Amino acid sequence: MRTTKHAAPQPWRRRGPVTGIPLGLPVIGVPACLALTVRTGSGTGIGRAADAAAAGVRAATPSGVGSAAGGGAGATVQLTASASPAIPASASATPSPSATPAASATSTAPASSRAAALAGRIRPAVSYQGAGTAYAAGDGSGSCRHGPSDDLMAAAMNVTDDESAKACGAHVLVRAAGGATITVRIGNECPWPCAPGRLDLSRQAFAKLADLSVGRLPMTWSLLSPDLPGTIAIRYKSGSTKWWRGIQVIGHPNPVAALEVRTAGGRRRLPRTDHDYFLSADGTSRGGALGITDIHGERLTVDGLAVRPDVTQPTGVQCARH
Repeated sequence: MRTTKHAAPQPWRRRGPVTGIPLGLPVIGVPACLALTVRTGSGTGIGRAADAAAAGVRAATPSGVGSAAGGGAGATVQLTASASPAIPASASATPSPSATPAASATSTAPASSRAAALAGRIRPAVSYQGAGTAYAAGDGSGSCRHGPSDDLMAAAMNVTDDESAKACGAHVLVRAAGGATITVRIGNECPWPCAPGRLDLSRQAFAKLADLSVGRLPMTWSLLSPDLPGTIAIRYKSGSTKWWRGIQVIGHPNPVAALEVRTAGGRRRLPRTDHDYFLSADGTSRGGALGITDIHGERLTVDGLAVRPDVTQPTGVQCARH
């Protein structure tokens, strides 16, 4: 993608479009599936040298940030590249029509100690320092594939803080040094050399903070928990069956920390791909109930959803606002 030209002397290339190729392989009479993909990246060819020198991004994160649901209100931290988790295998998909299932759902209140562990690098009630740049975000869907943004207030999270798509669908309040603010949805990842703390904003979003000619903008940002219309929805990846499923959670006000499936032996937590799909690859769950946990520790249980690839299915439940 072409981006707004900035001061860096050596522009670098964005990653190409996302492609997903599920390949069915029979293994001892049980079909398995491999998803081969290439992750779409955001990122601009600007500010590479400036990223390395940005003092507001490279300082160490205070140890006190890890309390309860993510630190005290009003705290400001600067992110570093430490403690990034391993990145699981990739998957991809395309937004699709909606369908209304006959599903049941329940909710479980969070425990504060568990919520602290679930939040990861980006915690509620904490303000983060970084730099804002601009890129051509298309329809705002990006590599997260949560669907187009109606107002194009979209952004890409730097690869370190994205934590393998954990930031996908997050709603973030961005404040420029001059005091202007916008709210954006994270729909993409800004690959290296996007430094920790950096957000690559859609051109439309950046223009509400400063003129695009500015190129690079000091800013702070923090998570929001907005009041969204509708409920959480589930989308099964193209090629999903009862034996192999890619499961995506969309329409949530709080970032999703984990997805579990019910099995004969209890519950099993699924690995997450870079394109925000959770993979159940061995057929043990066979369409059982889903357990969705947000970063505040609230757990929603959804039962009765048919495995319908590329169909967005409402669930009837939604995470609480915080």
